[in-house]
Formats: sequence, structure tokens, C-alpha cells
Amino acid sequence: MEASIKKRENGGWRDNYFLKAFFLGMGLSFLVFLPFLLVDGGRFLFYGDFNVQQVPFYRIAHDAIRSGNWGWSHLTDLGANFVGSYSFYLLGSPFFWLTIPFPSESLQYLMGPLFILKFASATLTGYVYLHRYTKSRNTALIGSVLYAFSGFSIYNIFFNHFHEAIIFFPLMLAALDEYMENRRRGLFALTVFACCFVNYYFFVGQVTFTLIYFFLRLLCRSWRISLRDFLLLALEAVLGVGMACVLLIPSVLTVTQNYRTSNYINGWNAVLYNKNQRYLHILECFFFPPDLPARPNFTPESESKWASLGAWLPLFGMTGVIGWLQLRRKHWLKKMLWVLFLMALVPFLNSSFQLMNSSYYARWYYMLTLMMALATVMALENERVNWKRSITWTLTITAAIAAVIGFMPTLTKEDGKLTDVTFGLEKYPTRFWTYVAVSMICIGAVAYLFCFCKDSRRHFQRAAMVCLSLVSVFYSIFFIAIGKTQSEYTYDHIIPYALNGGKNIDLPDLQSCRSDFYESLDNSAMFWEIPSIQAFHSIVPGSVMEFYDSIGVPRDVASRPKAAHYALRALTSVHWLFDDDHDDDYFAGESLDDPAMPGWAYYGNANGFDIWENKNYIPMGFTYDYYLSRSDFNALSEGDENSMGSREPAMLRAVVLEDDTIRRLSGLLQELPEDRRSFTEESFEQDCADRRLNACTSFAYTNTGFTAEINTDRERLVFFSVPYEAGWSARVNGEPVDIERVNVGFMAVVAPRGEKVQIEFTYRTPGLIPGLAVTVFSVLLLAAYLAFARRRLPPDPAPANPGLLRRGSFSDYAKARRATFLHPGAMIPREFLPRTPEEPESGEQEPPEAPGLPEQPGNGPDEK
Repeated sequence: MEASIKKRENGGWRDNYFLKAFFLGMGLSFLVFLPFLLVDGGRFLFYGDFNVQQVPFYRIAHDAIRSGNWGWSHLTDLGANFVGSYSFYLLGSPFFWLTIPFPSESLQYLMGPLFILKFASATLTGYVYLHRYTKSRNTALIGSVLYAFSGFSIYNIFFNHFHEAIIFFPLMLAALDEYMENRRRGLFALTVFACCFVNYYFFVGQVTFTLIYFFLRLLCRSWRISLRDFLLLALEAVLGVGMACVLLIPSVLTVTQNYRTSNYINGWNAVLYNKNQRYLHILECFFFPPDLPARPNFTPESESKWASLGAWLPLFGMTGVIGWLQLRRKHWLKKMLWVLFLMALVPFLNSSFQLMNSSYYARWYYMLTLMMALATVMALENERVNWKRSITWTLTITAAIAAVIGFMPTLTKEDGKLTDVTFGLEKYPTRFWTYVAVSMICIGAVAYLFCFCKDSRRHFQRAAMVCLSLVSVFYSIFFIAIGKTQSEYTYDHIIPYALNGGKNIDLPDLQSCRSDFYESLDNSAMFWEIPSIQAFHSIVPGSVMEFYDSIGVPRDVASRPKAAHYALRALTSVHWLFDDDHDDDYFAGESLDDPAMPGWAYYGNANGFDIWENKNYIPMGFTYDYYLSRSDFNALSEGDENSMGSREPAMLRAVVLEDDTIRRLSGLLQELPEDRRSFTEESFEQDCADRRLNACTSFAYTNTGFTAEINTDRERLVFFSVPYEAGWSARVNGEPVDIERVNVGFMAVVAPRGEKVQIEFTYRTPGLIPGLAVTVFSVLLLAAYLAFARRRLPPDPAPANPGLLRRGSFSDYAKARRATFLHPGAMIPREFLPRTPEEPESGEQEPPEAPGLPEQPGNGPDEK
């Protein structure tokens, strides 16, 4: 009996709305991804960045962690700091760490289930934040689905690692709310740590948003806080960041080497967007499902291809937000929304979510959609919201955008004469009108709900949830299906030849040299886990960018040197080239007799590729007889993306040294004579042969760096085309030696004369040990703070409505507590009410007197 009463009072797991939110999100996302998992044989593949970054990155990082090779990644570009390069993508993600127990071959089958788990988690965390503000748990459940399946979330399936920020951010706001309402200490520090640890880039935007959220609610008198509690809250924020320093410090040291981080917004570009179409793109993303990344349709020239412009709420769109904004009441959320909309339209305010960087991104819109979801559910529970007016406004704006973009004429003139008239500004008409239809159907569905389902709250909530679920599933499936049509490589290349890890390639030295891929799929080498000069990866050492910049090869988010830069291949020890055999981009023409670079010979065909061998290949680690000063090197022609200058072949004849290095190595090398500073194709081949004569006899990567062995006839400078970084140390024959920065961004060491000279390079991630120390110290300090707060800080009086309890309606309370509000003796549990004469008395004890109930008319047994 006691057990049943306890179960009824606690509600049981079936009444646990946190579990309901999680499994609702899981169920809806399962329906979304199931068709694609079936089509792709259990895999989930999309297009673009997802296929060529997220999939191979997961495998490379997974295998690196399992093998203990998490210092230097020789599989990333010319080499990269593993922690610094992959912390942005996945190292802080708990979902990535779930894959570690699984074998490498299973990674391709885990991408879909991980997405399902992410959407389920986003639904749960959205509910954690929203349920505090709603009267009904079912309404909060609707809001959590709005948030988890918003246009931002569906758009960023393209960027798999963005979903971690979507998941963890509501927890930070919920913890802040809990602190401000109940002074619950420690939770905010933990959520700050989680958000910072998961992704430092998004954490910057979250800090900006949280500061606005906090101070605006103080100004609106929604919150009050003493100076002591404010300082303690700030301490928790600092401790949270400190606990994340084990990843944060190495990441900051790596990212600050990237020149893109120093491009700050300024001038008129900080006041107005330089692309007028961008304003319409921002507006339409609130009223329509999101455009495909890299395939903008509504505004093709807005230059927002990868900006993550998506903020549409499925089914409700802007109806609830507009309804809430039209209320004549002073509420913090109303002001918050107006501030956020303003920030979206002003460039420098928008860039404040990414440290004032000049690149345009809207990757903070998930925080905006959380506020929009909150406004929608609060509007659903507010009887004063004029839904007819808000639906009318939404319909009008949606129709206006559709009409302008869909029917605006474009006149084409030649020699002053009108030659053609076209209607519509969209790039893909079929997709455009489908989006318009989806938005219009949703507006109609909302109108139907308020016209025909308002007879009872429960009926309305159930109908709204059914409609919302259907819209969320079907528009998500449509988005993914359209995206998959943009990838022509999935079935004829990725599945048969990339995901197999190149198992049919049988070449002896793939791991000790570098390879090249001609006009092929980005990051093909990463799928096979072999070193390459081709890489689509945003975060690489600054020395790599400096080197490419010195020879005129663009390096922003990817390294893709064209075939015109053939000397680069020899300098970086490229031995093999793979040319996709089922496309029209032939390395040597259809007849395979005219290679695009000199010195390459056909080797064979395997795994869907024609294989070419570089006859001018120089093994990793070789020596020089001559040097060029950096100033003399800069005087040579630079080249550009499509042509090679003199600087590349010069580095095959003489090593480029800085002035201080020249003084330090005096007598070891000769300066390159003036009459030897002209370069031809024939001299290039001779230079390669000369370097090959004094190259290392062996070279191998290790978990801590690499080792090499060389025979030298005298003391020589041995060059390695491995990017220079502060974390490197070197030993020659077991003795520590200095590492010289040479050839703009690479490394070299002095080796003595001798046979089988042993060279060992060891890499230690810069900032990792100090970061770990800060993390441990912050954890200890947090524990001390919590112990002190528990013993010394007096607890605040309990608030009228404890933050962890539900704020339900009177009818819900009456049902749960078996109380009534409709007759005399209201709010008195039945066991305290006097028995009527009809009630049996045998076997029962006298009910206890209701505590604290004064005698008054209407409380006696004879009163009616």
C-alpha cells in the first residue's frame, strides 16, 4: 500500500516528462534518418562538408585516440597539432567519445545513430530550459520539439559538430535561472565548463548571449541579485572556464596562428551588410524552411552559403513570436527578442558573437530559436494573445516574400534592346515553390488548430503535437533528400572506394611518403588514412599558411595546390598521385600520355584510381649544399594559384634561411651564387636528383613524432617538410639539438658526419600540460567553493515557486493531491475531511485533525 501511494505521489516513470522529451526527440529523429540509413546500407551520408570532413575526421580522430597517437597528426595537411586542430570539430564532444569502444570500420555506421541521439538530447535539454516558464508540461514539450527541430538544427546537419552547442546551451541558461531563483550553487560552473569544453568557438557566442540575457533581465527587474551573489556567480563562470582549459589553452594557441582570426570587422561593413540580398535572406529564414548550405535559393547572391542562416520553427513559424511581441506588456522576453533581431541586422552586433570577426556567419541563431520557441509556448498559454492577428501578419509577410522573389521580372537587354523577360529571382524554382507551399500549409494548419481544436486544452495540445511532429519529420526528410541529390560521389566513389580505406591499394611506402589526389574528392587521403598534400581542414599550423602564402598558393580553409606547382610535390616528398578513373578530369588526358606535371609515369589502376609515380620523388629528410637568405628568396618571383614562380624550384636547390639562422650555421652551407638563380624544367629534375643522393635511408612516423636515419659524408643540415611548431624537440644520436626553422615554415636539424645517424623528433602539444594543471586546480577550487558555500553561506529563503517544481494548473494539482476547489473545505486533502454518515467506520481510525484550519462558517460538517 505504501509503495503504491509513493509511486502515485512521485508520478512514476510514465509521468516523467524529461524522459518523454528525450524519447520523443529520439522517435522523431529516428523517423527522419531511417529512410536514408536504409538507402545507404546502414550509413548516413549527406553531401559537401559532411561527407568530406565529418566522416573522415571522426575516423582519423577515433583511430588516433585508440592508438595513442594524439600529439601530432601527420594525416592532416602537411601535419598538424592533433588536439588544437580537432578540438573544434569533435574532441570535446561526448558523442565522439561514445565511438571509441567501437572498431574503426564501424564508424561509417555510427553517424546516423549519433545524429538520432543528438536530436533526442537537444529535445531533452530544450525541455529542461523551457519547462520552467510554462504552466503545462505538454506545452513545454511542444517548445522542446520546436527548438530541437528548428531550421537551424536541420540546416546544420551539414555541420555535424554544431549540434553539440545546440544541446548544451539550454543547460547553461537553465543553470543560470536556477542560480538566480534558488541560489543553487555549482550547476552554473558545470554547465559553463560543458559549453566551453564541447566547442570553444560557440562558447564565445554563448558568453555574449548570456551576458545580454543576464543584464537585460536585471534591467527589466525580472531578477534581483546582491553584490555577494553576483561575485559568486562570476566566480562560478571563471571556474567553469578554468575547468575547460585542458582543451581551451591548446586550442587558443593553435587558432591564434590562423590569420583569419585577426580579420576584424570595420568601417561601413560594420554598419551595413555589403550584400543587400543578405537582409532579405535574414528575414526569410524566419518564415521559411532553411536553404541548403552552399546552395542558396531565395537570395543566390547574398554570399551566405555557409552562414547557417536558419531559424524557422516547424509548424508555428513566426506566428507565436509575433503574437507574443504584439502583447502590450512589459516582459523581459519581449525586449530580448527585439534586441536579438536588431543584432541580426547590424553587422558589428552580429559579429560580436564571434569576437568581431569580419566573416559573416549566423551561427548563433540556435540561441535565438530557443528564445523564439519560448515566446511561442508562452503565447500558447496566454489567453490575451491575438492569434488571428499574428497568423494574419505571418501570412502577409510570407506571401509578400514569396511574391517578390517568385514573380519579380528580370529584363535582359542587348545593344539597348529588350531580348528576354524572366520572372522570379530564385535559383531553383521547384525547390522554392515547395518551400512556399510548406510554409503556407503550416500557417493553414495553425489556423485550423485555433479554429477547430480549441474546445479543450488537452485536445489542442495533442493536435498541435501531432501536426508539429508530422511537419518536423517530413520537412527534415525533404531537406536531407534534396541535399543528398547534390552529391554525385556518394554511390560511385565514397561508398565503394573511400569508405573501404583504400584496402585494394598495394603500394610499399604510402605511410612514409606523401600522396596527391588529382581533382578528386576532398580529403580522399583522410579516408585512407595516408599522408597527403591535399586537405580540406580549417585549422592547421600557421607555418603551413605562411609557406603556401610565400609561393602564391591560396590557403584559407583548404590546401589544394594545382598541378602547375610541380616543384612543390618534390619538395614535400610526394611519391604517388591518384586520379579518379570515372570522372572527366584526366591527369594525363584520355589516352594517358600527357601528364599534367613533368616526371610522372603511369603505374597502374586500383580501387577506382589511375595511379601515377613521381620519378622526381625525394624521400622525407634530405640535405643541401647551398642556402638562400629570406630576403633573396622574397626577391624571386612568387607565382600564383595557376602558375609556379621561381621560389618553389629555388627551395630544391638551396634551403631558405632567416638571417639569425645564417649566422648560427655559418660555415655549414654556401650561399647560392647569383648565376645559379635561374630555374628550368631540366634543372628542376637535376636538383631533385641531387637532393635524392643525400636523403634519409629510412623515415617513419611514431606516436610522438617521427624518426629518420641518414648517412652523411660531413656535418649537414637535414631538412624535413614537416611544419614548424613550438611543441617540437629533436635528438640526433640521442643528444638534444636545436631545431631550425627553414624554407619559410618547415624544420631542419644539424646532423654530424657518420653512418646511420639517428634522428628523432618528438612533439608535445603546446599548452596541454598547463591547461591540465589549470583544469585540476579549478576542479579543486570548485569543490572547496561548494563546501564553503554549504557550511558558511546562509541559505536564501525558499522562493514562492521552487524552480525544480512544476507550475501546473489548479486542476492538475487537484487531481494529483485528491483535493477540490469547488466546495467548502477547499484545498483540504480528503483524509482530513470529516466522514459522511454513509462512510463505513469499521476498521478505520479517527482521521487526524486538519492542522492549522480555523473554525469558520463553511468548515463544519453540517454546513452545505
